[in-house]
Amino acid sequence: MSKGTVVLAYSGGLDTSCILVWLKEQGYDVIAYLANIGQDEDFDAARKKAESLGAKKVFVEDLRAEFVEEFIWPSVQANAIYEDRYLLGTSIARPCIARRQVLIARQEGAQYVAHGATGKGNDQIRFELTCYALYPSILAPWRIPEFYNRFKGRKDLMDYAQKHGIPVPATPKAPWSMDANLMHIRWVLGHVPPLWQTRLGMDSDSCAAVLQNHPPSDIFCMTKNPEDSPSAPDVLEIEFSKGVPVKVTHLKEGTSKTTPLQIFTYLNEIGGRHGVGRIDIVENRFIGMKCRGIYETPGGTILYHAHLDMEIFTMDREVRRIKQGLGINFSELVYNGFWYSPECEFVRHCIAKSQENVEGKVQVSVLKGHVYILGRESPKSPYNEELVSMDVQGDYNPCDASGFIKINAVRLKEYNRLQNYSFRS
Repeated sequence: MSKGTVVLAYSGGLDTSCILVWLKEQGYDVIAYLANIGQDEDFDAARKKAESLGAKKVFVEDLRAEFVEEFIWPSVQANAIYEDRYLLGTSIARPCIARRQVLIARQEGAQYVAHGATGKGNDQIRFELTCYALYPSILAPWRIPEFYNRFKGRKDLMDYAQKHGIPVPATPKAPWSMDANLMHIRWVLGHVPPLWQTRLGMDSDSCAAVLQNHPPSDIFCMTKNPEDSPSAPDVLEIEFSKGVPVKVTHLKEGTSKTTPLQIFTYLNEIGGRHGVGRIDIVENRFIGMKCRGIYETPGGTILYHAHLDMEIFTMDREVRRIKQGLGINFSELVYNGFWYSPECEFVRHCIAKSQENVEGKVQVSVLKGHVYILGRESPKSPYNEELVSMDVQGDYNPCDASGFIKINAVRLKEYNRLQNYSFRS
C-alpha cells in the first residue's frame, strides 16, 4: 500500500535521481517537478529520465519571467548583498521554486513535498520555511536516518545509481556540482577541499585555516576568464523606473531590450563576455558553519552597480540611510530563508516605497571583469548644479556653515573633556 504521494523538487542530477528511486522503494508515489529558472538544462531529457525512474507524473514549469520580476527585481531594488559580496542568486531562487512546488502539491492532492538539500546547508532551511509557510508536510531524505546512514557520501550515491541503472553526469573523477539559474551559477567542488588546517610556526595546539586552493579554470561556464575577454568595452545605457530596469540599450550597436527577461538575459550575455561577477568567498551559513562558495553573477553584478549609482543620485540622504539598513535586513532574511515571513514582506514594501523616485538612466562600461559608471541622468534627482557650484553663491550663505560646524562640535568638545584628552603639536 502506498504511503502517499510526494512532489519532489527534481533536478535530474545525482542526488535527486537517487532520492526519487529511494522514495519509491520506501513505498511513496513520486511526482517529479522541474523548475526552469534559466539553467542550461535539457528539460525534455530530464523529463524522460524522471519517467524512466518511475515518476508517477512529471511537471516542467517555466518560471523564468516570474523569477526575474518577482524575485530578482525586488533584490535589485534592495541592493541585496549578503556579507558585502554575495548577490543571493541561490537564496532568491528557492522561494520561487518552492512556491510552485506547493501549488502542484495542492493541485495533485499530494500528501508531501520533498527536496534533495543536504542536512548541513542553507537550502534545506530555505525550501522548508517556504513550504511550511504554505504547506504542512515535508520529507527531507538527507535528514532521515535510513537515508543518510545508507548514503554517507557521493561514492555511496554513485554505487546506488549504478546498481539501479540511474544515469548521472558526475563521475568519481569529476564530482563537482553546481546550482544554476538566471541570476548566477554556484559551484560546489567535491574534489577540492575548501579549507585545510596547516601549522604556521605556532605551538602544537595552534592551527590556522588557510584557503589557497584554486578552482579548476575549466569549470566556469557563465563567464569568460577576464584575461581572455575582449579588449574593447561594451557601453550600455540602463534605464530605471521605480528602482527596476525597464530598458537596456547597447550604445554602439543600437540594440535595446525592454522586457524583464530580455533585459536580464542580455546583461548576463554582456557581463559573461567580459568575465564580470566571479567571486570566491567564505560565507557564514545560517545553520552556524562557514562554507566556501564560488559564484558567477554577470548580469546581477552590472545591475548592482548601475542601480546603486541611480539610487544615490535620486534618493534623499536620510531616506537612503534608513533604506541601507532595510537592504541589509532584507539580504539576511532572504539568505536565511524567510522570504515568506511577515517581517520580510514588510521590508519589501518599505524598500518598494523608497524606490518611487529612483528613475533615470545610467551609462556603464563593461570591460575585463569590471563595471565602470560613466554617467547618469534623472528627472527626479535632488542634485542642483547651481547650488553645489563654487562659482555661484545662489541663496546659500557660507556664513551659515559656521554655526552648523560649532553646533556639531559641542559633543566632541564634551567627549574629549571627559576623556581629559588634549591635542599636542
